[in-house]
Amino acid sequence: MVKIHFTTSGKEIEVPEESNILRTSLRYNCGLPNHCGGGVCGTCVFKIEEGAEFLDKVKIQERRKLGEEWLKRGYRLGCQAFVENGDVKISWNEEVTKSVKKKKKTGSP
Repeated sequence: MVKIHFTTSGKEIEVPEESNILRTSLRYNCGLPNHCGGGVCGTCVFKIEEGAEFLDKVKIQERRKLGEEWLKRGYRLGCQAFVENGDVKISWNEEVTKSVKKKKKTGSP
């Protein structure tokens, strides 16, 4: 089992390894904003505060929606990110969500 600490909502949930960030948030009412669930809208963007090494690799949908700028700054999409074998701490804020939602998807990396 691993822990996901949703710092913005103040919830910490223990889940099995390979758990999806957005699905965990929805299941346990942790508050991560969401809309499409498929990496298209960008609503579930979050910042990795701790434990980036315990998330799976960045998906193509994240590269297209976030681009290298947001990825380098430690952001991922909750619908695409899975926690693997250690605890993570994440946060989100409305201004970043708005910026990412407005961003046009880029082509393939």
